[in-house]
This record gives sequence, C-alpha cells and structure tokens, in this order.
Amino acid sequence: MASREEITVYEDEVRSRYSHLEKMTDLVAVWEVALSDGVHKIEFEHGTTSGKRVVYVDGKEEIRKEWMFKLVGKETFTVGAAKTKATINIDAVSGFAYEYTLEINGKSLKKYMENRSKTTNTWVLSLGGMDYRVVLEKDTMDVWCNGQKMETAGEFVEDGTETHFSVGDHSCCIKAVSSGKRKEGIIHTLIVDDREIPEAVE
Repeated sequence: MASREEITVYEDEVRSRYSHLEKMTDLVAVWEVALSDGVHKIEFEHGTTSGKRVVYVDGKEEIRKEWMFKLVGKETFTVGAAKTKATINIDAVSGFAYEYTLEINGKSLKKYMENRSKTTNTWVLSLGGMDYRVVLEKDTMDVWCNGQKMETAGEFVEDGTETHFSVGDHSCCIKAVSSGKRKEGIIHTLIVDDREIPEAVE
C-alpha cells in the first residue's frame, strides 16, 4: 500500500506534467499546417460560456481574448517565418454547437494544401543521424531546409537546371528537367551526395 506522501508526490508529478493541458480545458481544435519553413501546429481554445478565445501557434500564445459577448466570428494571425496569414472562423452550427475552420491565405486548409502540393516539392531525409525537411518553392526557386531559407546557386545544364546548396557538409542539388509531357511539366529531383531522395507526401 502506497503511503499518503507517495500518492501526493505522484499526484503533483502528474499535475505538473499535464498542467498546460489543464489550462487548455476549452481546446476545441488543432490543425497542422505544412509551410516551407516547417510544419506548424495551431491550437484554438473557445470558451462557449465566457466567449474566451485563445490561439496558440507552435505552443506560443498569439491571441487571447477573455470575454467576448459574440461567440461567433473570426480570429486572424500569422504563421511561420514568411508570416503567412491564417484565419480561424467560428460558426454556430445549432444550439450550442460550433464549427471551427482554418483558412490559410484566404483558402480553406484543404484547398491551400492541394494548391501547395502543386507549387512546392518536399523531401524528408536523414543525414548523419539528423532529420531534414527540404522544401522547394517552384515559383521562386527558393529552397528551405528545417525552417531556414538556404543560400543557393543555380546553373543551366544540358537537360534543364540545377540548384546547388549544402546541408552541413553534404552537397545537395535539385535538378529540374522537363518531363516532355505538358500535363506533368517540370520534374524536380533532389540529389544528396549523388543519391536520389524520394519526394515526401505531406
């Protein structure tokens, strides 16, 4: 049988471990948004009695409104290094039920991610025990690695272009080659230390 002191210590341990969750009793929605500088977590608290609204981005409080008489509406804030515009819409569904939708740059999250898959390529790889997420923005040819915009050097080669950059002491190159098919357009391939990296699906 555990003594009362042991139980108290255990309860304190549990309480401190979950204290941030205890504060988030009004958590109603969590979204994960993949941007060029990383995958960002957006959490939203909505107190349907007090009208309280709290928005967290990657665990950091961005917006806090304690007393709101209007329970529906929207909250707008920015996400990530590029300060991408995000809006949470709060709509009444019926009675005391609410629906929460996230828009990124004015598009629903689903539409935004579908569009993003056309305008970016993402690769996830492991080098020397470290995980890296490399993102190419096709329209600007900007390359991001683990949240940092990389210094790149581009060159024209016989069958397309090559964008060179390095990650640690590894040489990386994104090759852009025409597929020869109009629908597919240009195919981008990441090569690290002469090894082709398969594209990730986010």
